[in-house]
Amino acid sequence: MKKSSRASLLCPNCRRLISHDEPLCPYCGIRKPGSGFKNNALVRGMAHPDLILQVIIGINVVMYVVSLIFSGRGVGVTANPFSFLSPSNNAMLLLGASGSLPIDRFGRWWSLLSANWLHGSILHIVFNMMALRNLAPFVMREFGTYRLIIIYVLGGVGSYLVSYLAGVNFTIGASGAVCALVGAALYFGKSRGGEYGNAVYRQVSGWVMSIALFGFLLPGINNWAHGGGIAAGVGLAWAFGYLERKRESQRDKAVALLCGLGTLTVLFWAVGTTTVLWMNAR
Repeated sequence: MKKSSRASLLCPNCRRLISHDEPLCPYCGIRKPGSGFKNNALVRGMAHPDLILQVIIGINVVMYVVSLIFSGRGVGVTANPFSFLSPSNNAMLLLGASGSLPIDRFGRWWSLLSANWLHGSILHIVFNMMALRNLAPFVMREFGTYRLIIIYVLGGVGSYLVSYLAGVNFTIGASGAVCALVGAALYFGKSRGGEYGNAVYRQVSGWVMSIALFGFLLPGINNWAHGGGIAAGVGLAWAFGYLERKRESQRDKAVALLCGLGTLTVLFWAVGTTTVLWMNAR
């Protein structure tokens, strides 16, 4: 019996077993499912929910540790739990804090992206990562992993753009990006409707009220970034859709890949330039 030369693979879109040389996936209709771009390791890795969440949290933790290292003796060690182990403002500025000061005085528009990965204290990063761990699985389940990356990264950028336009001078933290996930969940609940959608909408609306109350009761909270993140999340969720209505497409994968590469490029550049300045100052 003659063996078939047609190798098999998992469709990168629907994960069904198909022939490598299929022009269209017979299950989901994706074009050229065996192409190199659709099956490269980076794009495939972005489809794994647990891995994506670990990578996002890992990058936040690494950037926090790096900011403490560059702060040197400027690290805040106080009895106040909200400022315990806080990096210095100089380290934050060099690594990409955003706001009117970094943007208007130093032209650091890229800080709209980098500021989402910086934190001002141990409690700051712990609270944000706990919120991310609670929200991300829901958003990945209803929107997909690629759209989670898009909403988190671009929502964070949108949150700091609103913050900048509102005149906030100096700001950092992942809360704007996390609030973008809140906005996406809010849109999902309202758009889907029904018993499930209404339940999601009511619960997320309670989160929004809690975020607003928390922001006005505690000093130093960037309410503009929180509100901007929620608005950006709603807009991105509307633009890209959720899985029940529209399957993730190659456009979603390409945008998510650009978001990931853009984030890594900006953070590597920020750490690299700060390292050079730090070494020269020693």
